[in-house]
Amino acid sequence: MSKGLANPEGQVLPLTTFSEDDELFRTTVRRFGHDRIAPKVREMDEKSAFDKSLLKEFFELGLMGVEIPEEYGGAGGTFLQALLAIEELAAVDPAAAVIVDVQNTLVNNAILRWANSEQKSRWLGRLATDTVGAYALSEAGSGSDAFALVTRAVEDGDSYVLSGRKLWITNAAEAGLFLVFATVNPAAGYKGITCFVVERGARGFSVGKKEDKLGIRASSTCELLLDEVRVTKRDLLGETGKGYKIAIETLNEGRIGIGAQMTGLASGALQHAIAYAKQRKQFGKAIAEFQGVQFELARMATDVETARLLVYNAARKRDAGMPFLTEAAMAKYHSSQIAERVASRAVEVLGGVGFTKDYPVEKLYRDAKIGRIYEGTSHMQMLTIAKQILG
Repeated sequence: MSKGLANPEGQVLPLTTFSEDDELFRTTVRRFGHDRIAPKVREMDEKSAFDKSLLKEFFELGLMGVEIPEEYGGAGGTFLQALLAIEELAAVDPAAAVIVDVQNTLVNNAILRWANSEQKSRWLGRLATDTVGAYALSEAGSGSDAFALVTRAVEDGDSYVLSGRKLWITNAAEAGLFLVFATVNPAAGYKGITCFVVERGARGFSVGKKEDKLGIRASSTCELLLDEVRVTKRDLLGETGKGYKIAIETLNEGRIGIGAQMTGLASGALQHAIAYAKQRKQFGKAIAEFQGVQFELARMATDVETARLLVYNAARKRDAGMPFLTEAAMAKYHSSQIAERVASRAVEVLGGVGFTKDYPVEKLYRDAKIGRIYEGTSHMQMLTIAKQILG
């Protein structure tokens, strides 16, 4: 009897899902991360700005359009490959990973699923080759209650006029295209929410304050100001009043992306701890020879593997066209806890130097905290899981 996961057609999916192309892709991204990103991580973190030359290389490597079909200039890859890229980048710099994460799991996927053929021709080529995208849902009064947004979209002939303010928008400083969620009818509640694609240079549109953050500092997080921004109906993504559906579906995939990001972060912290334990000597021998340190590293390694397996399982169910809501919530919830715990333990393994900026684990510890907050807090993930298992 075959062991694996049955998809809706009855086919059995193997427990091991990696092809030679997947492994080659992973190796390429890993090498790129260590060779090109690692030397710049500390400077980017201190300056709170991502190196523009690295963004250019992201596009050249196909990392910003992993699932975009080749006909639009994309890599024509899989969702799993996007996650592998996110995981490998996060092991070096989670700020780099979140840029790639938002582009692929939120912006690109929304357009791939909801745009018509004319819109795909206009936007996908740019997103695959030279244009960063941003996902503008959150507002001052709508965080976990995502659909309490008040940004308005008023119909005016063949256009809509958008007014409002968005907060905590990732990639905003670099983005050229923004998916902006606004309500066309506040009285309709979530059924009035509609998604629009807004160009950076649109009249009345501006990127405001950039947040000064605890972690992932090189990843920009800014407010957006919309002062009667006029967009045509050609820029409406999906259908009027169906923005909530776009948001729900893309955020479910995005949570698997956050899971990959947190898993990569934890893996990076573990590797730093292992390397240091092997070379740091106390009482005449490497601290890796002490059972107390060995047990700590063993716990960390086990934690990382549990997070990784949850993420990969959610990814393969998504790629197979199976329901994955529960698995996405579990992957996001668990991996964010693991990232924070493993990064904290890595600081302890390194001891005093781990508490300084001279070693990467201090930064990974700061970067880990956001995993329990953005794209759905840990409490929201637990509510989702509980609802699904009880329902």
